Amino acid sequence: MGKKILQSRLVDTSHQLKRLQVDYQVAEEQLVFLDHEAEDARIRSLVSETPIADKEYREAQKHAESMRRHLRELETEITKIESLQNKLLDQISSNR
Repeated sequence: MGKKILQSRLVDTSHQLKRLQVDYQVAEEQLVFLDHEAEDARIRSLVSETPIADKEYREAQKHAESMRRHLRELETEITKIESLQNKLLDQISSNR
């Protein structure tokens, strides 16, 4: 592959990686909030012992778990992009 093409792909990959890292940081902050909300809902459920409070707790837990899955997906994607970036760097250095 030509050096210019490799460099262009490397720049694109770098931008994609930065975007994913920002997304990951935002998702981490959201998870902290959702975990806090789920814990509050759990305590309210224990104190009030009502079906509505229990339902709110289960829903809050589902939201937090969904965000955890999203974080794992982002981690996987970041790892994949980092690997691609390393391969591109290796190709560029071997073409010199």
